[in-house]
Amino acid sequence: MLRDHHMSQPSRRFITTAEALQEEYKGRTNYWLCRPEVADAQDLQLCRAVLPAGEGHAFHTHPELEEIIYVLEGRVEQWVEKEFRILGPGEVAHIPRGVVHATFNPTGDDAVILAILSPAAAKGPFLVDVSPEEPWCSLRPRS
Repeated sequence: MLRDHHMSQPSRRFITTAEALQEEYKGRTNYWLCRPEVADAQDLQLCRAVLPAGEGHAFHTHPELEEIIYVLEGRVEQWVEKEFRILGPGEVAHIPRGVVHATFNPTGDDAVILAILSPAAAKGPFLVDVSPEEPWCSLRPRS
């Protein structure tokens, strides 16, 4: 016999794109599918992000958060401190807590990534932009 598992209280364990927290980024929409405002998450955040051709997320750090960047589509130039690699679909970069990093799309097509961060909340700032500071502002030629 099948049972209806629908609970009277809405579960925040299954999140659709329509329920995601949407963030506009340079003409594209990023979807936060897991974070405390969206899901019953204590220790994880998940964002499906699109990097438009030639754009990127400049050098920054998450003082209290660890992060994984997982490439779904396209190619990205992923920096972790002063080292970078070109990553393609199925490849990952791990960024320890407080480590400076950046993600750029050097191609002519959109790139799609998953950003996975932990924990789900921080007491201090979520992100600190260090892109105007040395050595970060001199590491990569500006287009």
